[in-house]
Amino acid sequence: MSIWVLERGNMNQAVLSNKQAIVTEIVDRMKNSDSTVVCEYRGLSVAEVTELRRNLRAEDVEFKVYKNTMVERACDETGFGDLKDALVGPNAFAFSKDATAPARVLAKFAKKHKALVLKKGIVEGKVVDENMIKELSLLPNHDGMLSMLLSCLQAPVSSFARAVKAVADAKGDGAPATQEEKAEPAAEKAVEETKAEAPAEEAKVEEKAAESAE
Repeated sequence: MSIWVLERGNMNQAVLSNKQAIVTEIVDRMKNSDSTVVCEYRGLSVAEVTELRRNLRAEDVEFKVYKNTMVERACDETGFGDLKDALVGPNAFAFSKDATAPARVLAKFAKKHKALVLKKGIVEGKVVDENMIKELSLLPNHDGMLSMLLSCLQAPVSSFARAVKAVADAKGDGAPATQEEKAEPAAEKAVEETKAEAPAEEAKVEEKAAESAE
């Protein structure tokens, strides 16, 4: 066997090993990310791609470019075969442990840069289409959702605490025969305050959601 044949065989083995390493990398990213979004960047300038990468990095989103054939093999290994029909053209892939961050950043960028096309994605282990990605883009980030949740819970909890205190205070006054008479009006007043606060809190939550979507 000639040296040329041996060298060619070694080169082929090196190429195969390199390809397998890339597929393994993609598989790991898909498995360890709560969200993966496929987008086509044909038509974006180098400066625009750089800007997009910077915006994604600010939200802890990784932005990678892989050959479609490598991603197809990774889809076969991970069971995400439904993603393969989106693997046409020059694609880039956004990975994040935040389920909404890639969709939010990419969708916002696509509004000003029509050349960026959102295709499909994987969110919490399920393949989703472009419409679902756009819906996810309207949700706030993790901190924003926590803030909204606290806003929803804070008023009812504080009002309930006041209601309990009012009942306790009422029971502590007067003779035993009049305890219920004193407790009930105080509790009813506190409950009415809770009902009055609920619409205002809901309005605050909606306002925060609208600000996050912008």
